[in-house]
Amino acid sequence: IVKRGFEAFDQGGVEALLEVIHEDFEASTPPGLASEPDTYRGHEGVHRYFDSFYEVMDDIRWESHAFHEVGDKVVVEFTLYARGKSTGLEFGQPAVQVWTLRDDKGIGLELYPTLEEALAAAGDDG
Repeated sequence: IVKRGFEAFDQGGVEALLEVIHEDFEASTPPGLASEPDTYRGHEGVHRYFDSFYEVMDDIRWESHAFHEVGDKVVVEFTLYARGKSTGLEFGQPAVQVWTLRDDKGIGLELYPTLEEALAAAGDDG
């Protein structure tokens, strides 16, 4: 499901990603990984999250590196790539997502700076 979401976003953008996002979805961006920390809820929240990116960036891509199943969660190592609209500079920010699934869709997403923190949050003791 999560892999399909990455592929859908790459091929069809936000609208395609929404096919794997539950209507009760909730994601939070922490201060260490976002210039504007916030909580995003539902499909409207997903749109709001990406709209904030598209205001200042172009060519936004998520490149997944590894997927780890931890109980009922999926931990994804990834890099967010984008290009600044005003500067034209490209950048990449590595991070780790912890997805919670329900009804074959993503219902929750948490971001962490390291794999160790994400695995611990997902309940992997070792």
